[in-house]
Amino acid sequence: MPAYTAHDELELLYQDDHYVAVNKPAGLLVHRSRIARDVRVFLLQELRNQVGQWVYPVHRLDRPTSGVLVFGLDPEAARRLGQMFMERRVRKTYLAVVRGHPPRRGWVDHPLREPEEEAPREAVAAGKPPERPALTLYRRLAEVELPFAVSRYPTSRYALVALRPRTGRRHQLRRHMKHIAHPIVGDKRYGDHRHNRFFREHFDCRRLLLHACRIAFRHPFTGNAVVVEAGLDAPFRAIVNALGWGDRVP
Repeated sequence: MPAYTAHDELELLYQDDHYVAVNKPAGLLVHRSRIARDVRVFLLQELRNQVGQWVYPVHRLDRPTSGVLVFGLDPEAARRLGQMFMERRVRKTYLAVVRGHPPRRGWVDHPLREPEEEAPREAVAAGKPPERPALTLYRRLAEVELPFAVSRYPTSRYALVALRPRTGRRHQLRRHMKHIAHPIVGDKRYGDHRHNRFFREHFDCRRLLLHACRIAFRHPFTGNAVVVEAGLDAPFRAIVNALGWGDRVP
């Protein structure tokens, strides 16, 4: 996966007087983090430089995840849309490549704890962070069976799925897909290292195959419907095409 550099320009997907949305590159941190102290390039700073004004985070995407990310152009705009995220009035859709063939449709209703290294220090000091409800809907869009024995079976199955989180827990989609034994390909933390290695060696895939492709909400100031969509980057698109799914993704 090509690394984002400070000389690259972010793809702007949407902008008005209150909000700006970008297609976040995989591997780019949104802001400084205590778990990545050596990183010097952050999306927040790059976007601020590109649009020429301060921007304020509304929601988050994991570092290895790509796709739609929305920022407020002032604190009040960020607060209003952030409240809509908390109230589950924003519809988010992701695309992912997973191991195996999950059912055509389904959901994962499984509570999650905040990862201890990312939880507030006071929560860790008091013991394990509490479990919080977490719900993800999924739909299988395409599937393939390859004639390679990656694990104990003579062939290997993969699927393209659409994921819709109804809650916003840390690493929710990655942890939920692992929970139902269909981990996302390229996930170094929650995935299957054998299938990750297979994709590296056969498809030169070096990224997490998880992409936030669509966000829809009612504009907090105008009431108009806003739909923001982000296309796949070249490495993800190459995988989709190689697996014969090019006609399933816009």
